[in-house]
Amino acid sequence: MILTVIAIIFVLGYLAIALEHPLKVNKSASALFLGTVLWLIWFKASGDPKIADKQLFDCFGELTKILFFLMGAMTIVAIIDANDGFSVITSRIKTKNIKVLMWIIAWISFFLSAVLDNLTTTIVMMTLTRKLISDTKSRLYMAGVIVIAANAGGAWSPIGDVTTTMLWIKELISAQGIITSLILPSIMCLLLPLIIFTFFISGEISHSGSNSSENAPSSFERNALFIAGIGGLLMVPIIKTVFHIQPYIAMLFILGVLWTVVELLARRHEKAPNRLNVHHVVKDVDTPSVLFFAGILLAVGVLEATGQLEHLAKILEHALGDVRIITIIIGFLSAIVDNVPLVAATMGMYSKELFPTDHLMWEFIAYCAGTGGSMLVIGSAAGVAAMGIDRNLSFGWYLKRIAPLALLGYLAGAGVYLLMNMNGNWLKVGG
Repeated sequence: MILTVIAIIFVLGYLAIALEHPLKVNKSASALFLGTVLWLIWFKASGDPKIADKQLFDCFGELTKILFFLMGAMTIVAIIDANDGFSVITSRIKTKNIKVLMWIIAWISFFLSAVLDNLTTTIVMMTLTRKLISDTKSRLYMAGVIVIAANAGGAWSPIGDVTTTMLWIKELISAQGIITSLILPSIMCLLLPLIIFTFFISGEISHSGSNSSENAPSSFERNALFIAGIGGLLMVPIIKTVFHIQPYIAMLFILGVLWTVVELLARRHEKAPNRLNVHHVVKDVDTPSVLFFAGILLAVGVLEATGQLEHLAKILEHALGDVRIITIIIGFLSAIVDNVPLVAATMGMYSKELFPTDHLMWEFIAYCAGTGGSMLVIGSAAGVAAMGIDRNLSFGWYLKRIAPLALLGYLAGAGVYLLMNMNGNWLKVGG
């Protein structure tokens, strides 16, 4: 009974987030209320507060890893932006044709996500887009393209998406195997929506221009912070791989380095401007979007703690049997709940003995879980970050304008992978 109540409240909470504008209740408030009220209910109904407390502790541990990573990345991008560092790129993009710009932004996001990760890539590219485009409608379409491109780009790289990294760390996939197997499906996942987008939008864009701030930065300061910031972000996956450490530690290390550079540059001025004062720049970091992220992850944590996600995975296993269908459905589910616990449940269901390293099932899981979240704006870390950066990007607008194309791209990429492996050993569960 209590599990049914939790599931109903979870659905109602998601509806409140989706109907943010009609209800006139900020999505961050709805998400925080949803996440905390579900834990309050579970603590009361679990029968053993000590067990529930341990589950909450585990959930909060995973949550803080993502939040510190997100805050570190957003602060680094805010420092670069405050000092007009992105003009290093924007000044070189001369086109005013929205279609050409969309293709440029899409493929930069796609390949940058593979070497960085989809969350950080979205933060960087959304900030860059705001510098390039002043028209709200064009900017929102660009945001949708960035989310699809970042998720598609992250799926074929072992460090591009957290779920792919999970599979890689557990040695269920290899770096070479995932790249060679998923690069074409991931390209199709982006290419089809991008082609269709081209028919929907047209016209010229007007550039937003540079930041107007006191004491405009010199070219040396602008270039130094851009190189230190973006170069540092690109170092995060390398530091993680070399030291075998959590990504958020690497991100905070890079933030510490960049902060030091800012302090040294501030010495060049008799009175350092606000742009070289990190305490001031941090005020521009969107805290509500971070809290929204926290609420969503807390809510999903209850579903994981109560075993509902694992139970759902087992229902799919026994009802369908074919791992290809199960995996495609997991992709759809990842648009509703976080893909991390879904993939974790799948990893717990199937052993490495049944599906060895680089088996088709693990590769297909990486694709579906990585790209399925694009179908809803709150279905992936990239989408949540995009909503936080552009307040005009709503759940309803994304659902109407972007979700159908994201669905087509998802199915097209899945179809390419299945065609590539028509004669592969898929092994039917229970068969």
